[in-house]
Amino acid sequence: MSVDKSTDRREWYLASFRGFEKSLNGGTASALHQVRRAAIDCFAETGFPSRRDEGWRHTNIAPVARISFRSAPDSPPAGLSADQLAPFTYPGLDGTQLVFVDGHFAPSLSTQETSLPPGVVVGSLAAALKEVPDLVEPHLGQNAPYAGEGFAALNTAFIRDGAFVYLPAGAGLDAPVHLLYLSTARAENEGQDAGDGPPVTYPRTLIVAEDKARGSVIESYVGLEPEASYLTNAVTEIVLGAETRFEHCKIQRESGGAYHVASLHVTEAQGCRFTSHNISLSGQLIRNDITTVLAGEGVESTLNGLYLASGDEHVDNHTCIEHASPDCVSHEFYKGVLSGQAHGVFRGKIHVHKVAQGTDAYQSNQNLLLSDDAQITSKPQLEIYADDVKCSHGSTTGQLDEDAIFYLRTRGLSRAGATGVLTQAFAGEILDLIGFEPVRDRLAQLVSAELEATLHNGSGARE
Repeated sequence: MSVDKSTDRREWYLASFRGFEKSLNGGTASALHQVRRAAIDCFAETGFPSRRDEGWRHTNIAPVARISFRSAPDSPPAGLSADQLAPFTYPGLDGTQLVFVDGHFAPSLSTQETSLPPGVVVGSLAAALKEVPDLVEPHLGQNAPYAGEGFAALNTAFIRDGAFVYLPAGAGLDAPVHLLYLSTARAENEGQDAGDGPPVTYPRTLIVAEDKARGSVIESYVGLEPEASYLTNAVTEIVLGAETRFEHCKIQRESGGAYHVASLHVTEAQGCRFTSHNISLSGQLIRNDITTVLAGEGVESTLNGLYLASGDEHVDNHTCIEHASPDCVSHEFYKGVLSGQAHGVFRGKIHVHKVAQGTDAYQSNQNLLLSDDAQITSKPQLEIYADDVKCSHGSTTGQLDEDAIFYLRTRGLSRAGATGVLTQAFAGEILDLIGFEPVRDRLAQLVSAELEATLHNGSGARE
């Protein structure tokens, strides 16, 4: 069900798509463009979601739907240097780093390994579509659904660039690939009366790992201007062959006034071992949709998440684990820390299909409220159609233990200091699960700084 037409800028995006088509210079005959057209047709029919849609009833998307976002420029701003990217990188992390500025690959700011294993492809999606279309086209737009999904439909309609990571059968990456998506908050035709809204980017990531491959990818979404307003509408598809070992980490550090809506869809074949870490640290409105399909027997899938929100920020995490095959295991562990007037949403669904006998699934959501006005809506769900299963879920929400705070204060800490130590330990339980030490260390610093700022301005400390 779509939003009211008074706040739905559907025609704006349809007109933008027509302009986008004209810019493709003959590319409209490609197989990909048929996918784009199917996606824009879906968007034309349904538009943006609204709170009347069950999956969005706790998140008001009207502030996004009423804005006429403009496309970001194709080229990076003059003078943008690697030094400006340093705060968004991970010292000590070896391997390839691909930088995308406003959704477009920036080779001059990227560092690529020259000694990748034979057959491995790590680079721009736009380049891969030209150079190795047989590796891209069977998967791009074929896994993440867009029918009835307004944001995913728009991303698919405007696919142009992003990242492509391909691991042939048996290949292994010893160091993670870092995909850095940077938003500068610039828009095309700035200063014109028609279409004077903030910019939108449509990052697209496709990761394909064939049988018995192993690797890891870090996706970072960051804003260059601390309080800028813009929309990041991102979609990531991960396709894993049999017996693969893969770790994926998404880190979201958008600007304070930014909107971030993202979908991650993972398909796991027989015997896969997959781990996801979803870390949300900033942004005005954040929505993450994560779906993993356990499509083969003996899969083990793990979803970990941490979200911080302060002020009037809103963060919404929707996860769905599809147990579609027998004898699979899934673990899900999400934590939230909310302060000020922030609102968090967690809806996690474990769907056990009739064929999925022998399923073992566990889900936990824990939330810490640092102020009286912070809110959390937590709805873990089990939908089970098989008989031989072991499934459990749980949700807890509360404040810090006053006895623990008192104990730390007797050791010389202020109340704010004691609150910071305990909150850092609460969040650190998720960060410790990340397999890359430089990333763990850097995220621990960022979380500590965020909590210190929250406590310093009084939104999280109770005297």
